Amino acid sequence: MSIISKIGNFFSRSVKNVKKFITYCIYGVWNDPQRTTGVRLIRTINLAVSSFLDRGLQNRSMSLTYSTVLAIVPTIALLVAIGRGFGLQDYLQEELYNFFPAQHTAISTALKFVDSYLNSATQGVFVGIGILFLLWTVISLLSYIEDAFNTIWDVKHQRSFYQKITDYIAICLIIPILMICSSGVSIFMSTTIQDNILVPFLTPVLNVVLEAAPLFLCWIAFSLSFMLIPNTKVNIKYAMISGAICAVAFTVLQLLFVNGQIYVSKYNAIYGSFSFLPLLLIWLQLSWLLLLSGCVLTYSLQNVFTFNFNSNSDKLSIDGWHSISLIVMTVISKRFIEHKKPITDVEIAQSYDIPIRIVTRIIDKFHSAGLTYTVQQNDEPGGEVPAVELADYSVSDFLQAYNKEGDIAFLPHIREIYSDLFAIILPIRNKCYEQYSSLLIRNLPLPTPFQINTILLKSSTPSETKIKTPHT
Repeated sequence: MSIISKIGNFFSRSVKNVKKFITYCIYGVWNDPQRTTGVRLIRTINLAVSSFLDRGLQNRSMSLTYSTVLAIVPTIALLVAIGRGFGLQDYLQEELYNFFPAQHTAISTALKFVDSYLNSATQGVFVGIGILFLLWTVISLLSYIEDAFNTIWDVKHQRSFYQKITDYIAICLIIPILMICSSGVSIFMSTTIQDNILVPFLTPVLNVVLEAAPLFLCWIAFSLSFMLIPNTKVNIKYAMISGAICAVAFTVLQLLFVNGQIYVSKYNAIYGSFSFLPLLLIWLQLSWLLLLSGCVLTYSLQNVFTFNFNSNSDKLSIDGWHSISLIVMTVISKRFIEHKKPITDVEIAQSYDIPIRIVTRIIDKFHSAGLTYTVQQNDEPGGEVPAVELADYSVSDFLQAYNKEGDIAFLPHIREIYSDLFAIILPIRNKCYEQYSSLLIRNLPLPTPFQINTILLKSSTPSETKIKTPHT
């Protein structure tokens, strides 16, 4: 064989292997039962890229951008009002000028609007209405952010009104403090410590610390957002990892935004001020998209081996929902009968190889149908226990309760209009339920988690590159 043929064969094999590896990274990794560091890393990178490109997150980021534009003046007014209360108004204004270096005129105009807004909100007959409108605008924006985070985490229960008020007030107090600290720390260390430093060789170290201080505070802000905004328990470790990634990305985005303003003002003197508006909108949308992607990354890191990015629960058949729901109910029931600790949705997904999103939706429906309820012990995540008597509870009882959850009478007079059809269908359906009445939930067989893991490992050998098309 000639050298040219060998080189050609080598390149063809290389291209084929690269294609197989890319296919595995995109699709096959979600079907890989191994829980190695490499699989975790590939899944994490896959989720980070896929979530950033997800159309649903982009639509939400556009909605948040629109809400931000509506709330931008009241939000700045609230920050300035809080800053005045602490005597830190000048620091806040200095931060705004530093963040928008090429837009001093626009910032000065905006601050005049803010002063006028605060004066009209705190004087005259409409003082109460003005303050309420200011708070409502800011709270509505924060509430929309919480809804977006809860949707990502599949959390159906919202915070109470009292919790929203207390938590949102805390957020409104923390944000200006972080803004002040990001510049105040640098100013304090550069003017006080460096001027009085006793060891000269520590100066380069302090310079690095000064440069890293804003990045560190940004990391803390992102991590706290991912941990506190969703109305569920988030592992601080995963929130910190996502916060670090988002802090670096946001810092790069911020540098591009600042340099973009300078570039626009330098090379487009006529339309520079006008060009700032679309540039601001683009930056806002990318910032919200980055925040939402970080939330998805936190969720996926916490559930990396129970999260199937390629599984679309909307495409799952009715028969599939019935089968998986019966499995989940059997798991919960057997744990209760055996006097074991209540099992959580994450544990069900991990032990029985069911995507976490599907398990979460099924358990939510169980709660609505009165089949199960959550029991929480101390600070541990809540586990599921049956809400029905299991002694003679049959598959028929379960399916009837599960299928009747919801409202069939959403169409007026549907029973009367289609009475002939129902007269034929309902007796046959009841006979089908009767066939299941002899099967008790407690007697249904279930494989152990060890058996499930053994089957999964046999289905894909580690020596082979696992390439599988995405499926539900």
